[in-house]
Amino acid sequence: MRLIFAGLELEVQAESSRSVGSGYVLHGGTVQLTQPEAPARFFRHGWQSWSLASWLELDKPPVPIQPPERRPQADDPVYALSPRHGGSALGAVECPDGKVLLLGALAPGGRVEAHGRALRGFYESGAGDWFVAHGEEAAVFAHYAEMLAERLGRRGQSPAPKVWCSWYSFYTGISEPVIHQVLEGLQGLPFEVFQLDDGWQQDMGDWEANEKFPSGMQALARRIRAMGYIPGLWMAPFIVRPSSRLYRERPDWLLKDAQGEPVPAGINWGGFYYALDTTHPQVRAWLRGVIQRAVAWGYTYLKLDFLYAAALPGVRQQNIPREQAYREAMRLVREAAGEETYILACGAPVLPSLGLVDGLRIGPDVAPLWRNEDREDYLHDLTGPGGLNALRTSLHRLWLRRLVQTDPDVAYFRTRYNLLSPPQRQALQDLAKVAGFLATSDPPQWLESDERQALERWLSEEVAVSQRGRYRFLLGEREVDFGEWLGGRDA
Repeated sequence: MRLIFAGLELEVQAESSRSVGSGYVLHGGTVQLTQPEAPARFFRHGWQSWSLASWLELDKPPVPIQPPERRPQADDPVYALSPRHGGSALGAVECPDGKVLLLGALAPGGRVEAHGRALRGFYESGAGDWFVAHGEEAAVFAHYAEMLAERLGRRGQSPAPKVWCSWYSFYTGISEPVIHQVLEGLQGLPFEVFQLDDGWQQDMGDWEANEKFPSGMQALARRIRAMGYIPGLWMAPFIVRPSSRLYRERPDWLLKDAQGEPVPAGINWGGFYYALDTTHPQVRAWLRGVIQRAVAWGYTYLKLDFLYAAALPGVRQQNIPREQAYREAMRLVREAAGEETYILACGAPVLPSLGLVDGLRIGPDVAPLWRNEDREDYLHDLTGPGGLNALRTSLHRLWLRRLVQTDPDVAYFRTRYNLLSPPQRQALQDLAKVAGFLATSDPPQWLESDERQALERWLSEEVAVSQRGRYRFLLGEREVDFGEWLGGRDA
């Protein structure tokens, strides 16, 4: 069959097609669009929050991330060694007429790859619907987002809360005295959420307060709320470390490979960590209890991290597609947390999270430095912490704003313990305004008076944002061209 757009005629392989608005919906387990000329650039959409999303040159083959043990926490390990450029759920190419051709899955479990003149999409399991559109980039991605909203739902359409997060200042070095000191210093700054990050728990899998929080998590939530903030808490409910009590006592709860060995989810905290099988009935009951307990303590803002672990390949108790397993786990989390609890998903597969979470991290972690040259240049890993990595992928995920609140991670105002230059700090501050999610980790005690004033202005000022090009925006009357950071100005 053929699809005809203004200025473009495509050869199509699919089970069926129907027009919808300015695009088409195809159906099939595998579909293919072939255009008259081979494109030069491909839009790669990474699997989860940290995975690279960017326009890439097709004449340069993909290079695997090194070392192999880090691949599960960087991108979809199933396709880590693929010789073709591909993306999770969607892909797009630039056409000779200057417009964009997009092919996107309308259900979890899809992948799109570039094959010469063709875009080929396939579902890992069964058949499903696909959306095809050709036109101006912003319009094509907006139409795709609306199609996803119809199929998967949307949340987080009100303004995102303004968040102070402990991670990028203290990392795991938080304690009751540290938190109390920060709370006192934040008075007068218009934050809405005060979020504790990694460092409060006994271990990954043992989600109870450690010895640094002797008063317990409920007492701390009450203190945070008494100071005028919504209490927020970080957890990684789908992973477990070998040092945890849960790992020792319930090895049968782990996701296993075909040989019956636990599936590594990545390497961090000095060693490997592993995925839980979220289809196991006892794991599901435990997950529900973990989330309900955190909310009962008083934490109605949950930052849930390393979520991709529930969608890793493996042998599950329930034989269902892996992204369906993830989505069902997130549906359970949403039910346990309740509709009023804000869920920020981090390290999360993008499409299967839609409709279930309020906020979604759309790029890698930032850091008080712009680039990690060793990791990026020698290990070919653009998913690690750093300002440029966060900026690059977050810019290419802004089309998701119609579906979920988009979190590009924190901005910096401090100069203390910070290697970012003033223009680099400004770029991250502007990115947050464009994405509509304002957060920082700067302790007030680390800020000079002018830095605190700048932070307060940034949190308080309402700035109209309009997009003028792929990377070019107006913030109020000030033009910002993020293309300057990505190797060239936006056209």
